[in-house]
Amino acid sequence: MDKGYKRPTARSRELRLHATDAERRLWQQIGARKLAGVCFNRQFPIGPFICNFVSRTARLVIEVDGGQHAVDVAKDEARTAYLEARGYRVIRFWNNNVLERIEGVVSEIERVLAVMPSPNPSRKREGN
Repeated sequence: MDKGYKRPTARSRELRLHATDAERRLWQQIGARKLAGVCFNRQFPIGPFICNFVSRTARLVIEVDGGQHAVDVAKDEARTAYLEARGYRVIRFWNNNVLERIEGVVSEIERVLAVMPSPNPSRKREGN
């Protein structure tokens, strides 16, 4: 076994402990069901990938990208294709947008959540 390999849960925990400023800032806005009552998990593994933020019920993945992502676009496209093939919608924000324009980022996430199909329409109740 490769010594650099870590179980997804251990790696997820490590990534949560060493979150970027942008990830921490966005988590303050979307954690604890603060955004439209939707539950998000941080650094959540899906297959071989650990995603920054995932709502399993809404089937939404939010990625917060630094400058290195501008260099290897093909890798991000493959990751997005993998996640979409599993029923997730993926949206991405640059670190500087999260840090400098958090209101716009949160508004865009709210907009995406509003247009996504209900995760379980058979369980809808009157008044909800």
